[in-house]
Amino acid sequence: MAQLNMVQALNQALMQEMEKDKAVMIMGEDVAKDGGVFRVTEGLWSKFGESRVVDTPLAEVAIVGTAIGLSIAGMKPICEVQFDGFTPPIFDQMLSHATKMRNRTRGKYTVHIVVRFPYGGGVRALEHHSESPEAYFVHMPGVKVVIPSGPYDAKGLLISAIRDPDPVIFMEPKKMYRAIKEEVPEESYSIPLGEAKTVQEGEDMTIFAWGSMLHTSLEAAQAVKDKYSVEVVDLRTLSPLDIPAIEASVKKTGRVVIVHEAPKSCGVGAEIAAIINERELLYLEAPIQRVTGYDTIVPLPKLEQYYFPNVERVTRAIEKVMSF
Repeated sequence: MAQLNMVQALNQALMQEMEKDKAVMIMGEDVAKDGGVFRVTEGLWSKFGESRVVDTPLAEVAIVGTAIGLSIAGMKPICEVQFDGFTPPIFDQMLSHATKMRNRTRGKYTVHIVVRFPYGGGVRALEHHSESPEAYFVHMPGVKVVIPSGPYDAKGLLISAIRDPDPVIFMEPKKMYRAIKEEVPEESYSIPLGEAKTVQEGEDMTIFAWGSMLHTSLEAAQAVKDKYSVEVVDLRTLSPLDIPAIEASVKKTGRVVIVHEAPKSCGVGAEIAAIINERELLYLEAPIQRVTGYDTIVPLPKLEQYYFPNVERVTRAIEKVMSF
């Protein structure tokens, strides 16, 4: 197996699905000749042509709106929005149409689209380039929300997202695009949506995380390994959540820390904490701790290291739940 970074793994998934199914197409800003702002779609325009890899105007609402129409006509569009902070314009089309089409037509039509975009911080980017808007999309009934944390999962999850008949939001942690390499099979494979992955087994407490925060959590678990046995669970899909996996880990360890980049208030971590309190309260040995971004606008590069969760903040949360 080849050692690939996330950009290469995603590109391979797109290539293989486009070869397999002529209905699969790509559309977005600079995705064709330029190969995308992070080069995820590099080489696809020259291989599949301008009718299947389409450069669009700078109009995110039009990209997704057009994709919905194409999907109803039988195509399977994959839309690329250049950055997380440029996703608000797509809310109308996603919430008003994409997520409701199956119900509106009583199953006659589905919206078979994937909307991909890089998200999160840690790369010293400009305003509108470091947000973590997963909670906005999780709140939309009818859409799946997927976030890979590494190259292997990125390929398998993207293939599943492309094959899913309903709309999928596919958020790619830009910090991880080229940060690590993993063994990725050359052949096509899929990872089921809605299934979490226990990345590290533990006995004393559990960390739930996703995206680049999985790696921060693993570093924190390593930092306290001489004192505590920490289980680390990568949720991978935030809608639908793998509730059985969450419950099983809570029953096993009895202590929980949740780590995410997005602001704390009404973040996905709050929903996970609520689920645990509703279902497994009597298994908890300590209050749940959340380590998150702050309820402020993501700061410009000079201050971003103070905003995003780091190993020190996560280890403090571990100590807090373990000393309760």
